[in-house]
Amino acid sequence: MGNCLSSSTKSTSEIAPFDCVKPTISGSAYAAATAGVPARVSAPQRLGAPVVATASDRATGTATVRLSGPPNSLVTSYVRFALLHKRVPLRFVPSEDQKPTIQLGSDTVSGSKEILVGFIEKKFPEPRLMMGKFNLEGFDDSTPLIARVTWLQHKSMVWHVERMARWAEDLAARGGRKAADPSAGTPRMEMRKFGKNYSQLQELMLEHAQMEERIIFPVLEAVDRGVCKSANEEHGRELPIMNGIKEDIKSIGVLDSGTSVCSEALFSLVSRLNALQERCKGHFVEEEKDLLPLVEAAELSKEQQKKLLNESFEVMRGTHSHLLDFLLEGMLPIEAMQYLDLIMKFGDANLISSMLSRNIG
Repeated sequence: MGNCLSSSTKSTSEIAPFDCVKPTISGSAYAAATAGVPARVSAPQRLGAPVVATASDRATGTATVRLSGPPNSLVTSYVRFALLHKRVPLRFVPSEDQKPTIQLGSDTVSGSKEILVGFIEKKFPEPRLMMGKFNLEGFDDSTPLIARVTWLQHKSMVWHVERMARWAEDLAARGGRKAADPSAGTPRMEMRKFGKNYSQLQELMLEHAQMEERIIFPVLEAVDRGVCKSANEEHGRELPIMNGIKEDIKSIGVLDSGTSVCSEALFSLVSRLNALQERCKGHFVEEEKDLLPLVEAAELSKEQQKKLLNESFEVMRGTHSHLLDFLLEGMLPIEAMQYLDLIMKFGDANLISSMLSRNIG
């Protein structure tokens, strides 16, 4: 899943911006599972740990970037996140100075996150992280905040469903047998990883659906009651497929790999995931085409929009407190930065600080 508006086809997870982001599969298994999808995962860089420039870095002239600032600061977390996208050697030095500072060679810059990220963009142009305005996929500054957040969440969930479907196809092609790359682990280890990834995706999707039902649909009801009723009915149709997939994964986890029974169960899993993939894509496209424009028709004030956004994060507090890294993993770098921009600029400061400190700090 790429974005023609971005100068990079790499997503957040490729630079592993959080300590807890790990490759779910690797080597030949991962290559097969993500065929046709931009590469997303590489070895994670531990946040907060000093990173010393390697011989390769020195040979290519890549200098170590030194970032100092309060570790629990929103601006510090944001700048660390931006730097990790750039794949440059990074050394973070916690300090009590309330103004985070970047040192690169003889250059020293401190100030707001806009100043710091602007400096980063100038020194390391790729991948592009900043946009003057929110103009992804035709949205602009007039697009309601909750619509922008919803669209970005859709982007992430679609990518994760696609990844799970391709991973399942690779498992089925192998009959559940061990991958060629030993780092993928034993077949049962791989299935446990697969199950954990699916559980995270399911949790995110369910909480996202709750957010739409509790926060967005009441706004739609005031504009068009019939549309709201139809949207509520549509949400319930995916639950049986999602629950069926979860049961399939549990069953496969106890089967002997390489048997005909295991192979048959894996192909059934592929079918269910493909069905979920098509259902999600259709569902999200329909919402973005028919429902989100109605939020704009409600003519909400800036204060009302901010209130809705804060309420949406309250509903999604569970996933954002421990799955923010997973959510951002499915976005391209520029999309991930847009998402952080939105929640930092318009969200409740204490709530956002709590979310980021668990995932980035």
